[in-house]
Amino acid sequence: MPTEAIDPPGITWLRVSPKYVTVRRAGWAAANLLVVALLCLPLVLIRNGWWPSFPLWLAIAVPAVILVLALYRFLLIPRQVRAIGYAERDDDLLIRRGIFFQRTLVVPYGRMQYVDIGAGPLERGLGLCTLKLHTASPGTRAEIPGLPAAEGARLREQLSARGEARLAGL
Repeated sequence: MPTEAIDPPGITWLRVSPKYVTVRRAGWAAANLLVVALLCLPLVLIRNGWWPSFPLWLAIAVPAVILVLALYRFLLIPRQVRAIGYAERDDDLLIRRGIFFQRTLVVPYGRMQYVDIGAGPLERGLGLCTLKLHTASPGTRAEIPGLPAAEGARLREQLSARGEARLAGL
């Protein structure tokens, strides 16, 4: 349940595309299946008699625990994607993410240096993109992943125009 400290009242959040779940799950599969396969290597070595001194229970338990944790994260991905949102206000852009550890980032239009759009091969295939806002602070991770390409292009143009207008007014 959102709190007012995280979600300012009266904000209508726009959500990213549900297709972004596919992108996140593909990334999950590439990373986690490789890790679990590497963690199963001691089990293979034990079963072939090349490492008989290694405890069999440990060779089974470690990959099993990691696999269970990875499957939990896999099941959490759709909820994580639904938690990503953004809202345009008159003077700034709000970006929200997170389930357990929620974060709402406020990027004033006048602080934006440039707006960047990127898309990996899978994102392009699904018609999605990631919009990144660059500010003077290198610690600002202002990005909206999983936007439909048309919405990303519209948002890039609108944010750029608003940023230029705010800079001209300084």
